[in-house]
Amino acid sequence: MSVLVIVLSVSAACCLGFGFVLQQAAARRAPKSDYLSPRLLLDLMRVRSWLAGIGLMVCGMALGALALGKGEVSVVEPLLATNLLFAMALSRHRTGQRLGRQGWAGLWLLAGGVAAFLVAGEPKGGQAVSSPLRHWLVIGVVVGLALLLTAFAKRSRSGVSPALLAVAAGLLYGLQDALTRVSGQRLSDGGWAALVTGWQPYAVLVLGVTGLILVQSAFETGPLRMSLPALTAAQPLAGIACGIGFLGDQVRTDTGALAWQAAGLAAIVAGIVLLGLHPAMPEGPVGGRRTQSLQPR
Repeated sequence: MSVLVIVLSVSAACCLGFGFVLQQAAARRAPKSDYLSPRLLLDLMRVRSWLAGIGLMVCGMALGALALGKGEVSVVEPLLATNLLFAMALSRHRTGQRLGRQGWAGLWLLAGGVAAFLVAGEPKGGQAVSSPLRHWLVIGVVVGLALLLTAFAKRSRSGVSPALLAVAAGLLYGLQDALTRVSGQRLSDGGWAALVTGWQPYAVLVLGVTGLILVQSAFETGPLRMSLPALTAAQPLAGIACGIGFLGDQVRTDTGALAWQAAGLAAIVAGIVLLGLHPAMPEGPVGGRRTQSLQPR
């Protein structure tokens, strides 16, 4: 496991965590009519704090892409999940809340879960799966689940809609990370000609824009504590599934190692939930009418 990959991944998580907090602070004031519409992004572009959050998110994605180019998806994704720690740090600074038992428990569960998964699994690269059927089966399952969750959230418009949209976005972001690694491999092996003639880089762009609309709609309709934990938990799980499913990532499969890996992933999810529900996470308005237009801030 490269130290450079760890540094790049954690730096990406820092940018992502800070960016998510700034984005949600702006998106929660967006007009309700923009829900799940590209107009939401056009409206938010007028808000300086949102643009700052997007800038940080782009930096985080760029750093994450560099990490994916030098390491396996199954290594990078758990480290990216630590973005919630940085989101918690910024939210705690803005709200003045102490960590308390819940915060410390979530922090240690998340950090310990990441360490347990990486140490027990010892993820390493392997030969990418050549079977198109398996390749498209994994992609189809991930995209299909995201579409189902989005359709249910749009139809119900209930209190769980932000979490459903965030899970859907997390699934797409995990798939995006896997295809980013494939795009990087095409660029490295065949240069720009191989990159632009493949479908993967265009799929990365489509997944990125779609995921962004889902995330901002989740931020718009609910508090950060409802959406960010779901997003943070879904992305590494989808990324690891894609990494093992068709990128050829390998992990230890003996009984003890699998048990520790499962425990590590469970600890990651539990830590994410505890941190996401912490009082330091801004609540923001849930539901309610937003009749005023967004003003630059």
